[in-house]
Amino acid sequence: MVSRVIPVDDFDLVIFGATGDLARRKILPSLFRRFHAGQMPDQARVIGAARSDHDEASFRAFVLEALKEFARVKGAKASDYKAFVARLDYVTLDARGSEGWEALKALCARGATRAFYFSVGPSLFEDLAKRLHKYGLAGEETRIVVEKPFGRDLASAKALNAALARHFDESQIYRIDHYLGKETVQNLMAVRFGNMLFEPLWNSQYIDHIQVTVAETVGVAGRGEYYDRSGAMRDMVQNHLMQLLCLIAMEPPARFEPDAVRDEKLKVIRALEPVGPKDYVRGQYGGDEDHASYFDDVGDEDSTTESFIALKAHISNWRWAGTPFYLRTGKRLKNRASEIAVVFKDTPHNIFGDDAGRHRNILSIRLQPNEGIELGVTIKEPGPGGMRLIDVPLDMSFAEALGPDGEDVPDAYERLIMDVIRGNQTLFMRDDEVEAAWRWTDPIIAGWEERREAPLPYEPDSAGPDDALMLMHRDGRRWREIKE
Repeated sequence: MVSRVIPVDDFDLVIFGATGDLARRKILPSLFRRFHAGQMPDQARVIGAARSDHDEASFRAFVLEALKEFARVKGAKASDYKAFVARLDYVTLDARGSEGWEALKALCARGATRAFYFSVGPSLFEDLAKRLHKYGLAGEETRIVVEKPFGRDLASAKALNAALARHFDESQIYRIDHYLGKETVQNLMAVRFGNMLFEPLWNSQYIDHIQVTVAETVGVAGRGEYYDRSGAMRDMVQNHLMQLLCLIAMEPPARFEPDAVRDEKLKVIRALEPVGPKDYVRGQYGGDEDHASYFDDVGDEDSTTESFIALKAHISNWRWAGTPFYLRTGKRLKNRASEIAVVFKDTPHNIFGDDAGRHRNILSIRLQPNEGIELGVTIKEPGPGGMRLIDVPLDMSFAEALGPDGEDVPDAYERLIMDVIRGNQTLFMRDDEVEAAWRWTDPIIAGWEERREAPLPYEPDSAGPDDALMLMHRDGRRWREIKE
């Protein structure tokens, strides 16, 4: 099956921080994949801007090396790489000064759609926004893309929103969360709202609980300075896991349009109940002869920052009253996996007797690796000897359904960047949504800081602290095993 490529209008995409790690690993390879798929118009250009002292030739060489390492496009020829880098320009630019801005203005002098990707730290957002206006680069059709972290608490998020709002309308601001660009995440909405089979059952009457797991095998080495200021709650729960929770729990929007979808997500966040100390577990990975400890990775043996968190959340509305949402995420766990598991309730009466065992339907949405959707159903075990029941999966792997190695499934950044060019904000966060998420998150963080709670140690290559298991065991439930 070959995915259908929808053309976009002519555009100029300027990447601030074009020599940084995000641009090298994600943004530029994603653009090349869209180029190779035939989705970039003939005149579309990509303009790199950074403080690094490149000229056009050296920047193109830099990008070519990045593409060879990270693009991995099946069937791409040397001529394809050459044709793509020929579209690249570069400007040495000072975000807080005047260097390079007139040169950038000259490169953007034509009438194409303009998008500016702020692949830089939040401290530079307002400086860039201000200069885009000062040098005549911003207009009604201008779009800006900003990456997380979008603040580290409610106060800083409000300040960032206000800073951007002084220069751009909310309709021009694209707060990117790459999780929302994943094919499986969008398929969650298709499964819910496109199938009569699921939506009537998508409530507390039929669903026992929901688990959201984002597990990583890597530690924080290489980004310890950033991570130690943030921790798992700020780095993952407040944005990625919160967005997944919203898509699972939201009411059907009237239309699949940006504000209709985001209005429903906002209602979910505002309906979240406060989380007390009995309903979360924080952890910090230790070390062994094969792995550095968290202390080693951040260079601070007194750090009380969590590298793991598990919590139980409740949504106070008619659809979800009484159905808990269990969220967990952590570093240096035994397997890398991201999964949403919707665990349905037992049948109201077991006609097969105790010997048949306990069986539940579970809808599993795998985000990574091996993206796909699996529905566990109960059937009779083949053979004579009575009614013995077993669980079997109805499995749809995207790699199998959409081509070898999932080659036709676009990367999340590919989809989101093209949505920016189209002016489609459906998969991007709105200002009030970001602030509402921090409004729920801040009291949890403030609580453990006031109590001076230290995170619990856990072994590398484990499932996290034992207390995280008890978070569910005391409710008569258990975490699903983390599988790659």
